[in-house]
Amino acid sequence: MKKILFSCMVVCAFQMSYAQICNELLQTFQQGRDDAQKKYEKYECNKRTQQENSSISPQKQPVYVDLGLPSGTLWKDQNEDSGFYTYEEAVAKFGNNLPTKEQLEELKDFCRWSWTGSGYKVEGPSGESITLPAAGYRYCGDSVYGVGSYGYCWSSTPYDSEGAWYLYFTSSEVYVGSLNRCDGRSVRLVR
Repeated sequence: MKKILFSCMVVCAFQMSYAQICNELLQTFQQGRDDAQKKYEKYECNKRTQQENSSISPQKQPVYVDLGLPSGTLWKDQNEDSGFYTYEEAVAKFGNNLPTKEQLEELKDFCRWSWTGSGYKVEGPSGESITLPAAGYRYCGDSVYGVGSYGYCWSSTPYDSEGAWYLYFTSSEVYVGSLNRCDGRSVRLVR
């Protein structure tokens, strides 16, 4: 388009008969640019409207449940839905919202645990409850194992340079122990 305009300007400088043609080309070029600008503005407006509507649309907000624990800790009603996290990933992403080792022990000791066939219903002293699914685990980047049989949740508390504290459960036991930090485990947040 620049070549056409330059050619038009050269021709227009030497031959006045082409002045009208040059003006029409310039107007056509300007009109095309204006149309493109209008389309772009309409696209951006539609994009912003879609983003605003998606942020307004009803999405499940996280619910934190007061189980009536002595510490006053509130437990989120579901695991984080992105699957399994290594200890480092969990700490980096969720930080202080991960339970401490002490909060995991309090949950284990002060609540009634009822196996549902695929996890636990955990009922606190207040009568409120959360469900901990037996989501399984990922062993240090390997495949997923134990879905429906084993459940784990990371704490924010390191054990040593290679391990960290976690909550572990099966249909027959619930305990707090330590695992290798590269293992992929579920995350349940607290406030």
